[in-house]
Parts: sequence; C-alpha cells; structure tokens
Amino acid sequence: MSVYHLEELHGLPAFDFPTPGQEVVLPETDTVAWRISYNPYIDEEEGGFDGRFQRFLTTVAPARVRALIIGMWGETYDGDADDAIEQLVMAKDRLTSLEAVFIGDITAEESEISWIQQSDVTPVLHAYPGLRELGIRGGSGLSFPAVTHAGLRTLRFETGGLPGAVVRGVAASDLPALERLEMWLGVEEYGGDTTVADLAPILSGGRFPALRHLGVQNSEIQDEIAAAMAAAPVVAQLECLDLSMGVLGDEGAAALLDGQPLTHLKWIDLDHNFFSAPMEQRLREALEPSGVKVVMSEKGDQDEDEGEVFRYTAVSE
Repeated sequence: MSVYHLEELHGLPAFDFPTPGQEVVLPETDTVAWRISYNPYIDEEEGGFDGRFQRFLTTVAPARVRALIIGMWGETYDGDADDAIEQLVMAKDRLTSLEAVFIGDITAEESEISWIQQSDVTPVLHAYPGLRELGIRGGSGLSFPAVTHAGLRTLRFETGGLPGAVVRGVAASDLPALERLEMWLGVEEYGGDTTVADLAPILSGGRFPALRHLGVQNSEIQDEIAAAMAAAPVVAQLECLDLSMGVLGDEGAAALLDGQPLTHLKWIDLDHNFFSAPMEQRLREALEPSGVKVVMSEKGDQDEDEGEVFRYTAVSE
C-alpha cells in the first residue's frame, strides 16, 4: 500500500505554500490546510525549512491559520522533526486559531515511512490548547509521553512500526474530548513492538469517555488484537472499529464473532484481510442485517516457502 500526500486536513483542502519565485495566487488564509515542506534535494531557499516556515508566517495572516501540514523538513532519514516542532512551538502566539496539525506528510518517493525520523511530538499539544486534531507519520524516534489536553478530538499515528512506549504514553494520557484514535502498529522489524498488554488501558473503556472511532491497524498481531477486542469494554461505546491493514485471518474473525455483540456499530473495517470465503460470508450474515457497514474487499499479500506461509501488513518499511 502506498502512502500519499494528504489531500485535506480537518475538512480543509491541502494547499502547498509556494517556493520563492513561484507565481501562485494564494487562497484566503483560513480556507485551506497549509502544507509547509522543504526538500533539500530540489529546494534552495535560504534557511532551509526554518526559513520557509518563517516566510510563511510573514506572508499569510498567521492568526487565521486553522490547519498546518508539515511535510519534509530536510533529510528526514538523517535529521529528526525537532526543528519543525520547535518552529511550531515558537509560533504559538501567532498561530492563535490553529486547530489541526499533521507532522510528516512524506511519501515513499521522498522517504520510506520507517525512515522518517520523528521526535517527541507532545510539545505541540502543550503549546496549542485549542488544537483539535494531531496526526503523525513515521515511528522511528517517535516519543509521546503522557499528556493532558482538554480539547483534542482526533489523534492519528501512521507508522510501519509504532513503539510500544508511544502506545503506553497515549494510554496514560488525559484526553477527555478524544473521539477518534487511530494507530498503525506496524511490524517488529521496524520498531513496532506494541503488545496487547500495551493496549489494555485503552481497551478497558475507562480511559477516553468520548471515544467513538478506534483504529488499531496495520499489525502483524492482528488476530491477537481481534481476540482482545472481542471482550474489550471499549467496544460498547464505539460507533466505528477499524482493524484493517494487518494480517487478520479466520482465527481473529472467529474470535470477534464469538465475543461480545458488534451489531451496535455503524461501521467496521476489516479490509486487507486473509479471510476464507466461508468466513467472509459468516461475518456479513452476522453483521450486515443489523445495519453494520462491513468493509473487507481487499486481500493482503502473502508468500509461501516450503509449506510456511508469510503474511504482510499493508505498510511496513
């Protein structure tokens, strides 16, 4: 599965802040999600990413910026996101209407997802109490110590390997308004060492009272996660459950069907699966008559070597 540039953020279409000399008509500041990116292989702006970000602040009306997408900040496999995060934090008194931030909008052509060097992203939450949405791409070097934030509604991690320490940090955080949580766990080879035990405080249902959409995706332990979901108290409060992108097979699907009722859900995403045809039929017959939208059209990739089957998550390296 390819990872593409964001087309929108927080309901606003993405707009690339132009390089120096580009003849571009700029939109009204509060009508788009501004993408700030600096590719050191093709861009020559003085000051690199920092220079581009400062030029952005002096070109638009910063007090009207609602959404920011941070793309490349340099050689992402060599330099981490500290500079980009520092620029965001330093601008907190100017970006007074900021509601959404995505850090690491970088495609495979620019850097493989597991080569992106992230950092501690929680200073952004501390700096912007009005933030409603935070998204992160890349798990290498990523840190998320427990944080308190009264307004955050959406938290999203896109990785080929999400450290268990990050999941534990999220699980220990106080986020009373959080409605949507998505975590691409990835694979151990690229730092994805999250376990079901790390997820337990989230699955218990008492951690995030406003949570309505939970995605625990892109995992090589997806059957174990499905079995845990089958008895997880948090499921009762959800409207949407996303277990896509991983190596979910008949064992995990059977656990879901044998567990607590799922018929209250509006939507369940089981795409990129390894189900047999009979299991697909069982799932549809159990859920669709109750009005649950079941997504499971895409099959995952697998290889077989000397009788051993190897299944692959949608995103790893």
